Amino acid sequence: MPSFDITSKTDVNEVDNALNGITREIGQRFDFKGSGCTIERNDNEITILADDDLKLKQMHELLKVHFTRRKLDPGACEFKTPEKASGNKVRQVIAIKQGIEKELAKKIVKEVKSSKLKVQVAIQGDELRVTGKKIDDLQAAIAHVKGMGIEQPLQYDNFRS
Repeated sequence: MPSFDITSKTDVNEVDNALNGITREIGQRFDFKGSGCTIERNDNEITILADDDLKLKQMHELLKVHFTRRKLDPGACEFKTPEKASGNKVRQVIAIKQGIEKELAKKIVKEVKSSKLKVQVAIQGDELRVTGKKIDDLQAAIAHVKGMGIEQPLQYDNFRS
C-alpha cells in the first residue's frame, strides 16, 4: 500500500551555521558595538543574552533572517519568556522543535479522519505514517495537512507507492 511519513526535523548543523552568522553580524554592526549580546546553542536550546529588550528584539530579527537564509523555518523556534539576568541583562531560551509532539499528532490524526479521506494515520513515536490505497488520496492528505496552518515546519518523507 502507498504510504508516506509526516516528520518535523530541524538540521542542527544549519542552525549552527545561522548562529555563527549572527555572531559575526553582532561583532560588525554599529548598534551592537560595546554590547554584551551573545547567542549560543546547547543541544536543542538556543540561549540569547542581551543588554535590554530592544537588543533582544533585534536579536530575534537577526535569528529569523539568518534562519531563512539557511533555508530553515523560523517556526521551528519556540520562544520562552524572557527573564532577567545578572547585570541588568535579559536572557531568553529558545527551544528548537524536533519531532511532532503528542498533542499535535493527535490533532493532525483527528483532522485527517474528519476530512473523510480514505487514508489511515498512525502515530509512530514522534512522526506520523499515512497509508492509503490510492496515491491521489495521499496527495489530498498532504494538501489537507498543509492547509491546517500548523506553525511547526513539517516534512513529508518516504513517499512510497
